[in-house]
Amino acid sequence: MNCIAIDDEPWALDLLVDNISKVSFLNLIGRFEIAEDAMETIAKKPVDLIFIDIQMPGESGLEFIANLYKKPLVIFVTAYKQYALESYDLEVVDYLVKPVTLERFHKACSRAKNMMELTAAKASLAKINTLEHFYIGSGYGKIKIKFEDILWMEGYGDYIKFFLKDTSHPQVLRTTFKELEHELPKEKFIRIHRSYSVAIPSITSIRKNSLFIGKKELPISGSYKEYVEKIFNKGQ
Repeated sequence: MNCIAIDDEPWALDLLVDNISKVSFLNLIGRFEIAEDAMETIAKKPVDLIFIDIQMPGESGLEFIANLYKKPLVIFVTAYKQYALESYDLEVVDYLVKPVTLERFHKACSRAKNMMELTAAKASLAKINTLEHFYIGSGYGKIKIKFEDILWMEGYGDYIKFFLKDTSHPQVLRTTFKELEHELPKEKFIRIHRSYSVAIPSITSIRKNSLFIGKKELPISGSYKEYVEKIFNKGQ
């Protein structure tokens, strides 16, 4: 994580920088005794985390963070306990009161790291969920298939038949369900048999060991039955 340290007291800043150097996943890219001097670094470099004091000449740490347009993660490091409640209104990661033990410092940094990783994971998932299509190799080229156009898929050997909306004949492509598992969004498709996968929105009913897409009946194998019923009942 790229971080910067801000404290108007040189000795306190030195101690803060020393603590940062002892946390393996932190990369210090700037240290400042005046908060305003950090603005150029924040604007031009990817800053993931700010360590900052509160009571400083001119603009306080609270004011500085509140005025940032795009806020990195923030950990306050201060000698004053009374600003803790106000600081959490800014959704900071942690509030450390000097003197800070290395153990407590590392705990706060780990919390920041976990928050950054969670945010990245959510962003990645959101990106995946916004995908509307994928490409399958066909001969010397690739064919684009929209998720919303797929009703169901039938596999046989190294090929899969894609049964699509508004088409009378399936699209046959050389691929397997194993190769497709990273392409198909799990919230949109469900495997019902070793030879069949269906688009969840296209399911109209389930009867015993069969699933229906309109009038088309598809078999549900025993190993998938419980999961299929759970997904179907969840959507009701």
